[in-house]
Amino acid sequence: MTISSSLNAGVAGLQANATRLASISDNIANSSTFGYKRVETDFQSMVISSQGGSYSAGGVRATTNRLIDQRGSLVTTSNATDLAVRGRGMLPVSKATEVEVANGDTEMYLTTTGSFRTDSEGYLRSESGLVLLGWPALPDGSIPPFPRDTAAGLEPVQINVNQFSGEPTTRLSLGVNLPATETDAGSPGDEQVLSVEYYDNLGTSENITVRFSPVVPGTGSSNAWTLTLDDSANPANNPIGVYDLTFTDSRNAGGTLDSVTPQAGQPPYDPATGKILLNVDGGPMEIDIGLLGQSDGLTQLSDSFAPVSITKDGSPVGNMKSVEVDANGYVHAFFDTGITRTIYQVPLVDLPNPNGMVALDNQTYQPSVDSGSFFLWDAGDGPTGDVVAFAREESTTDVAGELTAMIQTQRAYSSNAKVIQTVDEMLQETTNIKR
Repeated sequence: MTISSSLNAGVAGLQANATRLASISDNIANSSTFGYKRVETDFQSMVISSQGGSYSAGGVRATTNRLIDQRGSLVTTSNATDLAVRGRGMLPVSKATEVEVANGDTEMYLTTTGSFRTDSEGYLRSESGLVLLGWPALPDGSIPPFPRDTAAGLEPVQINVNQFSGEPTTRLSLGVNLPATETDAGSPGDEQVLSVEYYDNLGTSENITVRFSPVVPGTGSSNAWTLTLDDSANPANNPIGVYDLTFTDSRNAGGTLDSVTPQAGQPPYDPATGKILLNVDGGPMEIDIGLLGQSDGLTQLSDSFAPVSITKDGSPVGNMKSVEVDANGYVHAFFDTGITRTIYQVPLVDLPNPNGMVALDNQTYQPSVDSGSFFLWDAGDGPTGDVVAFAREESTTDVAGELTAMIQTQRAYSSNAKVIQTVDEMLQETTNIKR
């Protein structure tokens, strides 16, 4: 019984070390595979209870574990959509074959890195057939609330490289100096005209004509003007705003607005913000003419008309030229007009036990009962790290360590083979007792 158990233990040792060698060979073969997580083999002894002073060898069992929570070094690349996770968390992806079916039943898989490029359908897809998943943004670039404990809200990130985009102008700031001499008695009272371009809801260029008419008194100085605003998009509705302006000539606040009075039926002026809400043809537009007593908008100084600072939002229609992912997982589309629009957000998926996930091909993993329930975090929030663009994660294999383990495994395998050979010789001696 004892000799037989020794033979079994030797065979178990051969099997265990063969398993370890298989994991070592897998690790070495994938030492240059981006995102590969090394496999570790552990041995556990088996103990068979002994009775009557005899001992039976139980042998050994080998168990393998993929160390998914280990992170490899990040290397820089030249592709903006090469992504890697720095820290905790994983990128949600789907198989391109499931996306192409387009039945809305794509399953979420996880990976820590990927080289994504647009395919013929515009999906961000890796060479191994993985499609990046994310939450789609609303037209204004905001991300609506999605459930965080399910992948139901995730969609394949699709980039329309032929996309056109424009932004309507909704805010306009007038920083203009009016000549104080024009409100003196005897001045010619010339109207000062300023045309400001804006973009409507279709990206078409329109203009707001701003006219300043001085109030010329019989004697002295009035320090008063009439502001009239016209919209080129709908001349029949002009003027869209008429206001009586007065400026102060006090010692401390000379040249700043003293009062803004809308004429009958005109939109009001808000003294708390210094803004007027006008209705242009495409919708409301906020016009900032400045606060009372402040020089942050309209002023009346000296003898020259000077548009000092005219700022506005909005942009004309432009072509998409590139896409990048920032550290928080937001996918930004850049247009040749200089505008940037958020089109997706890629969350980071975290689990209590990453090593409990099911390992699949192409460095992808699937949540399981052992890994625990997953949660979708904003990158950089909670326990998760951030997303690094222009980067890939290297394999976690340490070739020098694996070669050292290979030498140890080879010696252990040879020793177990020697045990079997010795047991065979002993059994032969037992057989030779009777000739």
